[in-house]
Amino acid sequence: MPPFPLSRRTMLRSLAGAGVVALGAAACAPDEPEPAAPGPSGPPAPGASAPAASAPAGRRFGAEWENHARTFMAWPASDGIWGEQLPAVRQDIAGLAKAIAGYEPVVLLARPGQQDQAQQACGNDVEVVAIPVDDSWARDTLPVFVEQSGKLMGVDFNFNGWGGKQQHGNDAKVARTALEHYGIGRVETPVVAEGGSFETDGQGTLLITESAVVNDNRNPGRSRDQIEAELVRALGVRKVIWLAGVRGKDITDAHVDCLTRFVAPGVVLLDQAFPGNPPDIWSRAADQARGVLQNATDARGGKLQIIDLPQPDPDRVTGRGDAFVSSYVNFYVANKAVFVPRFGDDRADDRAQQILRDHFPGRDIVPVKIDTIASGGGGIHCSTHDQPATPTI
Repeated sequence: MPPFPLSRRTMLRSLAGAGVVALGAAACAPDEPEPAAPGPSGPPAPGASAPAASAPAGRRFGAEWENHARTFMAWPASDGIWGEQLPAVRQDIAGLAKAIAGYEPVVLLARPGQQDQAQQACGNDVEVVAIPVDDSWARDTLPVFVEQSGKLMGVDFNFNGWGGKQQHGNDAKVARTALEHYGIGRVETPVVAEGGSFETDGQGTLLITESAVVNDNRNPGRSRDQIEAELVRALGVRKVIWLAGVRGKDITDAHVDCLTRFVAPGVVLLDQAFPGNPPDIWSRAADQARGVLQNATDARGGKLQIIDLPQPDPDRVTGRGDAFVSSYVNFYVANKAVFVPRFGDDRADDRAQQILRDHFPGRDIVPVKIDTIASGGGGIHCSTHDQPATPTI
């Protein structure tokens, strides 16, 4: 596998310079739909599931809107990644951490030697823990938490720099280190993936893009069916809905968490291009996802309701950069609040906030300006990782 010394941010800028990434195309969003990777008997139908597999009794992957013990975040560590934007992205991370800390505990992982600076930036309401990190993408590097018969466990998905595109020696160890620090049991799996790959309704349904996991840069030699069987075992899900995604057009190989998200069992929000924009690879990817979701059923056998969540006008957003992520779908659900990006198109910002308000009644909808985070190819969800509260089964 060839080396990829570029950071997530730099990799995305490089790809954009090659005409791949455009404004509104997220680091975790899909590209031109591609045929699914063939399994032992040829390519499966879009959205189809593997033969039945079973999870350990009592294992469950909870929904993000369930009660949290804390939110994990990570302090950007290197000016080799962010260059002159390092102070600005740290300001964005600190602002987001302080906003979330108004609703639930926040733990910010910081490289040893940088924790004092991080603490000063975030204030006393944020707990800073010295754990070596490389960058700010906690969604992908922390373990994916599951319940196991009333006990919290963390699945370590073997982070490998999004398929070896970058060297992340510290981030590769974050899942194991955090679990050891908090005394949480570790679930091992042979599958390589990232937290942004997965979206669940908490009732046994998993949304995922093929390109981010059925890919030789993460899981060489494994078919979709084999990977699905392992996800069922590791996460305790019962139904996997596969979206196509795309390989090689962004560093994540198209994570699901900028494309479509659950807001309740049976209800998904779907990213949409700004109204009136001409069709492009991103809108066609959303169309492909819509077709799968319209014909899919969840783990309970119910149909899915699809709600469009349109992007802002690219001419009105205040952030800049070839890799700028302008998807509102990359929101984060915390205790009693939902955090959503504020991009500077007032009409679109207000519309997105109202859509989320409609689907999360009783929670505050908190807009947060994240222009530098978004310029690096990520968003609020990419920068956060929820730890469920002590589960009750």
